[in-house]
Amino acid sequence: MGIKNSHPTVYPGDIIEYPRNKYFSHFGVYYGEKDGVPYVAHLTSRDSDSRLVLFGRALRSEVKLDPLLLLGKNYKVSNMLDDSFPARDFHTVVKPAIDDLIGRELTFDILYHNSEHQATLLRYGVKKSQQIEKIYEHIMPSWKKAFEDKTL
Repeated sequence: MGIKNSHPTVYPGDIIEYPRNKYFSHFGVYYGEKDGVPYVAHLTSRDSDSRLVLFGRALRSEVKLDPLLLLGKNYKVSNMLDDSFPARDFHTVVKPAIDDLIGRELTFDILYHNSEHQATLLRYGVKKSQQIEKIYEHIMPSWKKAFEDKTL
């Protein structure tokens, strides 16, 4: 009748994108099934009391494992760097890395790290925004005084 499943087939190690609004999405890595339930490893972030001198405000983060449908039914597979980098082997590299990160608190800068960067780091071994280091010399002066005055 022309009706088909809108959910793409996902494989362990695939990056799953959950669009949040016109500008932002939340990303995770498909972990596979446990007891018949599909799971996604994704980065959660909340404000931290820490400040990082180079990058400004910090985020307190952790990688969580949640059921695929708990995160929502509107998602797409978003393996955006497949043309540039080979995906790392899920069972020998990605899965052990996810298992190692779960339950550990991580602190990241607010500009450089987010769920998309974490997902690409797990899948490919690189952050999507690895080039941002090159432009920090232009960004940092704009917030350096505010950071030192503790108004940032």
